[in-house]
Order: sequence, then structure tokens, then C-alpha cells
Amino acid sequence: MRFVVSSHDLLQHLQSVSRVISSKNSLPILDDFLFHLEDNVLTITASDLETTLVTQMTIDNADEGGSIALPALRLTNTLKEFPEEPLTFDIDLNTLSVEITAEQGKYNIVGQRAVEYPQVPQLKEESKTVFKMDPGVLYNGITRTIFATANDELRPIMNGIFFDIAEDAVTLVASDAHKLVRYIRKGMSIEKPGSFILPKKPASLLRNILPKEEEEVTIEFDEKNARFVLSDHVLVCRLVEGSYPSYNSVIPQNNPNKLRVDRMSMMNALKRVSVFSNQASNLVRLTITGNKLTLSAQDLDFSVSASEWLNCEYEGDDMEIGFKSTFLLEILANLPGEEVIFELADPTRAGIILPAEQESEEDDLLMLLMPMMIGGVS
Repeated sequence: MRFVVSSHDLLQHLQSVSRVISSKNSLPILDDFLFHLEDNVLTITASDLETTLVTQMTIDNADEGGSIALPALRLTNTLKEFPEEPLTFDIDLNTLSVEITAEQGKYNIVGQRAVEYPQVPQLKEESKTVFKMDPGVLYNGITRTIFATANDELRPIMNGIFFDIAEDAVTLVASDAHKLVRYIRKGMSIEKPGSFILPKKPASLLRNILPKEEEEVTIEFDEKNARFVLSDHVLVCRLVEGSYPSYNSVIPQNNPNKLRVDRMSMMNALKRVSVFSNQASNLVRLTITGNKLTLSAQDLDFSVSASEWLNCEYEGDDMEIGFKSTFLLEILANLPGEEVIFELADPTRAGIILPAEQESEEDDLLMLLMPMMIGGVS
């Protein structure tokens, strides 16, 4: 097995899949990349058993094909130090010895047999659902929702992004029981509705590789696995098993009090004021009277407090409501646009937070945050 490849191109492909590899693998061979060369196409695979990411690159100069597993960390750390130059890989598939020849040096490593590398899970043809999404839309949906996923060992279904697929829309939902994000992309045309829960790790991997994608992403899933097919990558992952909670039922419908405020001004004020909140609760009060929004926090243990007011547009009764500042900052940071709208009912019910203008006519983004009790809390 022999081929010549650009050091820069190879490193880019290796780095794009290396994020899959876990720091603590159950099988030693999972510390490796699987290289497979056939018909001048080099396929590189990385896996942690739960998630597998595959990338391909065309090789101009290749003599023989074959497969071998190569140590990932040693390979990427070596390639990082090379300038842009051609590298020649001479691989003896019998002894598993690998010689890498550069312009001014030679490097020798030892691989492992490719047959020991885990097989990529296959989806059941008779039960799989297939649909396509624009890469920008998929990236937007993942980016807007992933921060709201939970880290709950007792309820693993909350640790991923829920894809709810209808004939004319795809809805992505994430929640940790304190905050919830629902992103709807309308104007879709899907033959077979369905749903699945995408784990956080493959969602994060997709978010990293989608910005460079120009073609539509093909998404396939069955009861256990999902496959995302991109132009240069294929991601296959095991899905979170279980039924996702009824997310629409927790979104309050009648919210007569509506607040409109500049997003960045509120974020910056919140960052300053929250420094003075109790470290255990991170409680910040929002007091709304007329067209004035006052943010305040205090920590009675240290006799410190802060308040700051902002101009706003408000329709409704004067009210005071408390939120955890860290959660509110996360939501404001992940909303698009210059202004946001708060739809509130009373201090005990969840607040709905929306962008003043959706990014497109097909987008419908909603975020929800549970309030905190403010009576007697510091």
C-alpha cells in the first residue's frame, strides 16, 4: 500500500474526524484512524463505537490499495509540524510497518490490522426515514438549540436534540427542564414523518463541519441509528432511545405582558449586575414599569447589590420577575437580531423569549426560561 498526499490536506481531513476519538476508549484500536485506499480514494474513519465519522480525499499518486489502522495522536501531532509539502506513505500490510517520507526526513510507525476496527453500523432499509436539509439550516438549528441540552444521567433523553419531522416542517428542540429552545424550519417537503433524539456529541461534530458544506445534507435514520451524508463526510451515530417529553405542552399560550428591549444592551447590563448576585442562586430581578426595565441583584451575605436600568417598549401590567442570570445570558447570546421580545404572564410562569425579527420567513425560533422565586431570596 503506497500513496503520496499533501501534508496540509491530510492534516485537515484528520482534524475534522479526530474530534470523535475519546480520551478513554474501551478498545485500544479506537485510538487509531482507519485508512482505506481504493481507486485513488483515501477513506479515513474515526470512531468511539457510539459515533463514527468518515471522510474521503482523492489521491493523485497511489500504487496499491488496502486498509490499516494508524495511531491518531502521533499522526496528527507529527503532521501539525510539517510545512505544506508532499508526504509519501509506504505501508507493508504484512508487517504493519509504515514509513512516511518527507522532503528532509523519514518517520516510522507501526499500525494495527484493519479487520480489528469496528464496523460502521448499518441502517435497516425497510424501516429507515430519509430527508434532506440545507446545511445552513441544519447548522442554524443545531447552534440555536445545543446549548439548552441537559447533562442528566438519570434522563438521557434530555441530553440530546430532538428532531420532530413533519411533512412540511422540521422542528429541533432542546431542554434541560430550566430552559427550552424550539426551532422550527417551515417550507419543507418530506414524504415520511418521524422523530429521533440526536446525542450532543454528534450534534457538536456536525456543527463543526457544516459551515464548509455547500450541498444539501441527506439525513437517514431508523430506530437505533442516524446517518448524515455530506459532500466529504459521513457521520453515523447511535440515537438516544426513549420518548421525548411533549414540549409544546410546557410553552405557556396566554402571555399578555410584552417587553421589547435591545439584546446587546440587556446582555451587557446583565453581565455587570450579575456579578453582585448570590453565587448559589445567580438570581437577577427584572422590574418592568412603563418603558423602563430595571435589572437588580444582591447578595445579603456580603452586603453587596447592584441595579441598572434600560429603556424598553412594554405593554402590560407593571411586574417583577426573577431569572437565573447564567441561563438568561445563554439565551440572549444564542438569539439572533438586535432586539428581543419577552412574553410574560406572571412571576410564577415561564417567560417566552423571541427574536424581534425571525431570520427568515421559514424560521420560527422560540426560547423559554423558567422563573425563580424572588420573595425572600438573595
